[in-house]
Amino acid sequence: MYTPSIIAEAVVNGLLTGAVYALVALGLTLVYGVLHIINFAHGALLTCAMFAVWALSDGLGLNVYLTIPPLAVLFLCLGYGLQRWVIGPASHGDDGNTLLVTLGLSIAIENGLLAAFHADTRTLSGDAAFDVVELGPMLLSRPRLIGFGVAVLVAVLLWALLAGTDAGKAIRAVAKEKMGASLAGIDVRHIYALTFGLGCACLAVAAGLLMPTFYVNPRVGNAFVLVAFTIVVLGGMGSVPGALLGGLLIGVVESLGGLFLGESLGQAGIFVLFILVLLLRPAGLFGARA
Repeated sequence: MYTPSIIAEAVVNGLLTGAVYALVALGLTLVYGVLHIINFAHGALLTCAMFAVWALSDGLGLNVYLTIPPLAVLFLCLGYGLQRWVIGPASHGDDGNTLLVTLGLSIAIENGLLAAFHADTRTLSGDAAFDVVELGPMLLSRPRLIGFGVAVLVAVLLWALLAGTDAGKAIRAVAKEKMGASLAGIDVRHIYALTFGLGCACLAVAAGLLMPTFYVNPRVGNAFVLVAFTIVVLGGMGSVPGALLGGLLIGVVESLGGLFLGESLGQAGIFVLFILVLLLRPAGLFGARA
């Protein structure tokens, strides 16, 4: 039987991990909320960001957290360009085509990374993963504490952007009714590209927060995007607050599952919760009913 302090530590560590999961899910739910498609290239783009963090940190010697701002800007531009000049034109305005294009893009990116980096697993040099902070009887990972703070800050900034800026109002207008937004003078293609870019910027931030305690290989993004999709469904498709709270909940469920069932079965609880949500509340915690 585990003591209350061990269970409390597992819950807190789950919250810390779940915040970074939520950041990965934010990009996915933002793209779905506006473009109304699931971005199958999400995991591959996360992998690209993680390799970029690894290259800048181990190759150029930059502090891992200092890589986040330039990579966020770079991936914002990359995502904008991919949607504006690749995904949009190739899909011809058809959502089904968009899904196929993002799936093809995912395959191309993954195979390009395999050709460049092979299947080897890479981690950052140094002992940052073992840096801990004492909080009463609990030992908490310092990188995960930093990740929690940054992830919550990014979620708040993203919510503020959507709620209080002209660009955010345009994004919400396009998400609600793209034809009406177009008639009101909003450039829908620009908003689609901007939204996709913001989703990619979230991935760049998440990559910088993941790398101190995780590894990267050309297929690692697939595992994260599966958890992120579960979070999006749990929180409600297109809901930013739902993605954040859903990520925290998933992190706690995974941590407690690993504690009571073992590491190999830790994620089983996530998918049990996923099935229950689909059965009992298909719209998610914060999703609007059709």
